[in-house]
Amino acid sequence: MTSPPNALASALRAFFADYLPTIRGVSPHTTRSYRDSVALLLRFLASTTKRPVVELDVADLTVDHIVAFLQHLEQERRVSATTRNVRLAAIHTFARFLAAREPMHLDQAQRLLGIPFKRARPRPIAYLEYEEIAAILAGVDRSTRAGRRDYTLLAAMFNTGARVQEILDVRANDLQLTKPYQLRLMGKGRKVRWCPLWAQTAQLLRAWCAECSLDLRAAVPVFVNQRGRPLSRFGVRFILAKHIRQAAQQQPGLSRKKLHPHSLRHSTAVHLLKSGVDLPTIAHWLGHASVNTTNRYVTVDLELKRKALARAQPIVPSRSAPAPWRRDPGVLEWLEAL
Repeated sequence: MTSPPNALASALRAFFADYLPTIRGVSPHTTRSYRDSVALLLRFLASTTKRPVVELDVADLTVDHIVAFLQHLEQERRVSATTRNVRLAAIHTFARFLAAREPMHLDQAQRLLGIPFKRARPRPIAYLEYEEIAAILAGVDRSTRAGRRDYTLLAAMFNTGARVQEILDVRANDLQLTKPYQLRLMGKGRKVRWCPLWAQTAQLLRAWCAECSLDLRAAVPVFVNQRGRPLSRFGVRFILAKHIRQAAQQQPGLSRKKLHPHSLRHSTAVHLLKSGVDLPTIAHWLGHASVNTTNRYVTVDLELKRKALARAQPIVPSRSAPAPWRRDPGVLEWLEAL
């Protein structure tokens, strides 16, 4: 005879089976991210308390345990502060749900919500110059079926600036390969946007769909692996890394960059910015919820900064003598003693 589920098990089941998909309406990707965070936490708590996962209960979700878990992520699993904050965000979401579902645990949930996010250093944006993109595409062997797929995939990603999962979720009926050329993308929060296509990209997609005998009215994946299964994010990473290694022979700078599939998205944004496209348009193109997210691309391109410097008038230093500096020993000595 099995024992009935305790409060933690019941809350977790309701959280993942009802609250996230039905009440919050989050995407499957968000649900999987929360699932991974909770699974890591439960394994850590089982190891810390020396009890199996099935015996853990809400009382084990203490602030000390959660803080120790976050330290474990950074120190032993070597995750970044950003990833640490993603795991904490999942815990916060569950704590809010727990407070509403089990009012007797309200105090404990509030304590968990009081654990602050850690300030993360913004990582430099890795992107490809236009010449580097051209070298990568030129190095693809299009005489093979896999090469034609890789070429079409990379060209579509550079054209649209789509997130990796967005491009992998594209179905044949998402393509409009007659003028105006465009494709439909499902972004974060299940927001749908249409992205325009260059005529060359539309021609590549049309040829690829014809080669694969895809019905443009059917909801079938456009990009698949050698076994005919939908291509994975890891597959895209492998494809990009392979062609970057080949292109590095013509563009040595590629070997010094830490590039990943999301770098193509950054590359699209920087290319649009260099071409004079305004930030609100780029934000809509990339599916950003706020133009503030797009503003970071203004800071990454040195050439734009040099042009801005050339347009600016040099600042002539004032000839007037500066006011004498007066030392305030009381304040300064106090500050130096901190």
